[in-house]
Amino acid sequence: MDVNGTVAEGFEPVREAFARNFAALGERGAAVAVYRDGRKVVDLWGGTRDVDGTGPWQRGTAQVVRSATKGVAAAVALMLHERGRLDLDAPVAAYWPEFKAHGKERLLVRHVLGHRAGVPVLDRPLTPREALDPHRGPAAVAAQAPVWEPGTDHGYHALTYGWLLDELVRRVTGRWTGEWLAAEVAGPLGLDLWLGLPPERADRVGRSGRVEGPEPAGALRARPKRSVSEAYRDTDSLTRRAFAAITPFPDQNDPSCRAAALPATNGIATADALARFYAALIGEVDGVRLLAPATVELARAEESAGPDRVLVVSTRFGLGYMLHGTASPLLGPGSFGHPGRGGSLGFADPEARIAFGYVTNGFRKTVTADPRAQALVRAVRTAIGG
Repeated sequence: MDVNGTVAEGFEPVREAFARNFAALGERGAAVAVYRDGRKVVDLWGGTRDVDGTGPWQRGTAQVVRSATKGVAAAVALMLHERGRLDLDAPVAAYWPEFKAHGKERLLVRHVLGHRAGVPVLDRPLTPREALDPHRGPAAVAAQAPVWEPGTDHGYHALTYGWLLDELVRRVTGRWTGEWLAAEVAGPLGLDLWLGLPPERADRVGRSGRVEGPEPAGALRARPKRSVSEAYRDTDSLTRRAFAAITPFPDQNDPSCRAAALPATNGIATADALARFYAALIGEVDGVRLLAPATVELARAEESAGPDRVLVVSTRFGLGYMLHGTASPLLGPGSFGHPGRGGSLGFADPEARIAFGYVTNGFRKTVTADPRAQALVRAVRTAIGG
């Protein structure tokens, strides 16, 4: 399989790892981009645009990035905090009075970003049609009783995170998260990144789907622990209920789903857009910087760590970002970013001055450490001498 694109001198290991993903790990179509010091040093793509083998992947092909959207959306909250419009230590109900129902009046904004809000599930899941209505999700999560006392523990808010954040942004700015991103982030940086895909961009996005059949040899470093696999099978577990907050899960290839904005799960981006976004979080990219250094430190300061009540493994979160750890091994201890269920990954490492973006159309069952993305991360580490 031919690999297209370029790498700067010294980053050849990334090209080699990217090619191996197709040869050994069953990659169908994907792209990876890396920035260092705000300059692109890796820009690679290959395979087919659609997971079923239709059309070649081209420069600028975009994909749904699932939960990698969370890291992009978190920047909105942090930028609003930096501008004095959103207090991280204020109760959510100070901006959204209806949210205080069922004892949530002391739930803080930082609890939302750190997955400590205690509302990862909905007692009555939304249908896909309901979920695509921007008002229904926030109303449902506002009416939900917490399953643990907010702020006292953490668990991944797989879908409810998006509704929590979206309504906070709307209450503060009068715009939905996707609208704010388009005007304040994607526009200034020239990103092919959308939360709510415009109809005129529909032809840019490939069809995605889970790779069928057994995982190729070497794709998984270890089988899931029994407790994890049991949690996913148990329909009453927080794990199953969190991922089933929309039931059935909407078809993310459907135009109506792509046109909607679910800040937890249906952002659409190119690999370059993800990497360029993270590069602009930690430094200047063509004259644009999104966060001040002090805000970057807030983003990657540990808010939650230890056994995750939803993912049933140990996780670490900052303010809206997964941090380097066992569940999500990134480039180094100071890295922060977010994977997407099925493969995609975006992150930054301020110490290494690296920003990384990977997108794929071949979704796997992985939630955090996809073997294809991790092979690329290891290759970047090799390239920079880590």
